Amino acid sequence: MSPTDRTTDEAAVEAANTAFYEAMETGDFERLSALWLDDGATPITCVHPGWPVLTGRGEVLRSYALIMANTDYIQFFLTDLRISLTGDTALVTCTENILSGGPAEDGAELGPLVGQLVVATNVFRRTPAGWKIWSHHASPVLGETTETSSPEDGSEPSEPPA
Repeated sequence: MSPTDRTTDEAAVEAANTAFYEAMETGDFERLSALWLDDGATPITCVHPGWPVLTGRGEVLRSYALIMANTDYIQFFLTDLRISLTGDTALVTCTENILSGGPAEDGAELGPLVGQLVVATNVFRRTPAGWKIWSHHASPVLGETTETSSPEDGSEPSEPPA
């Protein structure tokens, strides 16, 4: 593969990866569905944070329909994006900095916004119709556990045990 071909493939994979997150942000289920591999032979897989492994188009796409139906707002800020190519397979790793909000309560316009940090691996396969998602695996990043605010009584926070 020439350096030009590699650069072109990397740009196409990055565009497909971006389209995946944009479809989620806009709630475009048709577009999201079209981005997943559908060759009739290769089962697709998906792991959402805290979920079991989902296998097959039916399970995977149903999960996205449920997420979209129960999420009023979601925005992804991708960082640490890396693309690796081998033949007709591409591996994308990234950090999903997610801001989301669920259904509004008590007549509010939007439910409370929640931030989450997730690391993701997206596997793509080259098809005649372009790069398609073969597998998506996302895992939460655990937050820090040290106390940074002062106790309610106004005293200084104590040091964690050694």
